[in-house]
Amino acid sequence: MTPGLDLALLVGAAVLLVAVGAVRFSTRLGVPSLLVYLALGVAIGEAGLGIRFDDVELTRVLGFCALIVIIAEGGLSARWSTLRPVLGLAAVLSTVGVLVSILVVGLVVHLLLGLDWRLALLYGAVLSSTDAAAVFATLRRLRLPPRLVATLEAESGMNDAPVVILVVLLSRATPAAHPWWSEALLVGYELGVGAAVGVAAGIAGRWALRRAALPSAGLYPIAVVGFTVLAYAAGSVLHASGFLAVYVAGVLLGNARLPHRQAILGFADGLAWLAQIGLFVLLGLLVSPSRLDAAVLPAVVAGLALVLAARPLSVAISALPFRFALREQAFLSWAGLRGAVPIVLATIPLSERVPGADRLFDAVFVLVVIFTLVQAGTLAPAARRLRVTAPAEAAEIRVDTAPLERMRADLLQLEVPPGSRLGGVHVDELRLPVGASVTLVLRDGTGFVPGPDTRLKVGDSLLIVATAEVRDEAERRLRAVSRRGRLARWFGEYGEDPDE
Repeated sequence: MTPGLDLALLVGAAVLLVAVGAVRFSTRLGVPSLLVYLALGVAIGEAGLGIRFDDVELTRVLGFCALIVIIAEGGLSARWSTLRPVLGLAAVLSTVGVLVSILVVGLVVHLLLGLDWRLALLYGAVLSSTDAAAVFATLRRLRLPPRLVATLEAESGMNDAPVVILVVLLSRATPAAHPWWSEALLVGYELGVGAAVGVAAGIAGRWALRRAALPSAGLYPIAVVGFTVLAYAAGSVLHASGFLAVYVAGVLLGNARLPHRQAILGFADGLAWLAQIGLFVLLGLLVSPSRLDAAVLPAVVAGLALVLAARPLSVAISALPFRFALREQAFLSWAGLRGAVPIVLATIPLSERVPGADRLFDAVFVLVVIFTLVQAGTLAPAARRLRVTAPAEAAEIRVDTAPLERMRADLLQLEVPPGSRLGGVHVDELRLPVGASVTLVLRDGTGFVPGPDTRLKVGDSLLIVATAEVRDEAERRLRAVSRRGRLARWFGEYGEDPDE
């Protein structure tokens, strides 16, 4: 092997291992791992080790490849039973909400910073997309109502598609000579055909993998990822939205109960982490720290316009046809996390040599760092302050276990928080459906197998096994008992959200 390749492998492996170790470090300190990865990229760049990297086109290509993997993992891990009730709101947020956000941010930036309309709207378009990686990584650590989590995850998986289309349209060297309604039809075509391609790829993958007898269990995760990449490629060939096709295909495949499903999810999760690490380090490597001082003012102006006006207004308008409480809308507004996606989108006008695109890239980079520090660390306190937490909500645990696979069962973890009516209830009074059972209780650091007469206490942690057919029913029953106690059904409480 050549010395140059050996050195590249050495640096790459070292960065990867440091990044993996940084996940634990960042979790202990409460610092988002995104910032650690970006800092690694800056540290090995021109201001650190002196490695100069300025290939915008390569960054754009690799960034899109990373986003394909990240969005695919988000689709694979999404549960259709929780996604279906919020699909309408997520779709409106991803289209109408995006347009509102672009117009508001563009107007503010145009008026306060004096930028021309094209560049001002590019600011709005680039910043209007919530980041799938940031949302998935942050929300899964919080105990929130399922529909809030599902809304934010579905929005982050779906809004990349229309935003990419709009950023590309605004970045074209010469404005199109077509009327606005023609461009609107083009966007509609790309989204509609992209969704159809995703459905076709998902159905084809489900049919093939259920009937294929592959010689190794490790081939199933590779095949699933292959189908999601196929969805993106097929959509792009048809001049449709490949990102929407990836997400739709991922949702269909993730809810198909394929062979070795847990192994598939574990492989996709690891691949998504690798994509995030590579993407963030690459973006940190691309930025020039010497230019960031001049980007602070436009970043703050655009960020305040986004947080104080654009995002709340887009959520309020999008939620009009749906029954969402004001405190839920406030949390949706604050939880619209920005991460690597806006930085990747900022490489599109940069590669198209749009005047002022370098300042746009720098401002977006600074803004993402600020948002990540402020928003990600305040989501849990904001949820408590707005009273949208759900500490008694069961959370899925991913394990690679063949018996659970054969039983078509899931493993759930449930905490008994202060104020929950689960405290004092006997295990047999939970009245879980046939196919669901409390298999282990962790109390004061000691685990034991409960009996029917075991009385639950505040602070207990329960391990529950539920078959796929009764999982939703079991979660509703646990939710109902947590709200109203053992006699929940006598009070007309079934653990369902009346607004869903």
